[in-house]
Amino acid sequence: MFAHGDSAMAPDDLVLVISNAPDLLLAKRIAHVLVEEGLAACVNLGAAGLSMYMWAGRLEGGEEIPLTMKTTRARVHELVSRLRQLHPDEVPEILVLPVLGGLASYVDWVRERTALA
Repeated sequence: MFAHGDSAMAPDDLVLVISNAPDLLLAKRIAHVLVEEGLAACVNLGAAGLSMYMWAGRLEGGEEIPLTMKTTRARVHELVSRLRQLHPDEVPEILVLPVLGGLASYVDWVRERTALA
């Protein structure tokens, strides 16, 4: 299930989806699939970093590749669903953040790339 906040957002408003992948190969695959399927206009892969967290009562840690995806409110549910299919974690980090503004030509490009067919 996908929990969301502000339902007053318009369908063509931009959002950022933040996640990670356990390795570079999977991060590239996720990025490729999401962009090719038009669910994200762009996916940025960051440098590997160490994540520390508690899981099942134990301190866990491991390197992860951060992912930042640009899409629209209209496509975010499909993107999250597809990301869940591609991600190996039982509870992957998936956060959706509203975009308050941006360069108009870039915002238009994201909308164009993620427009529903």
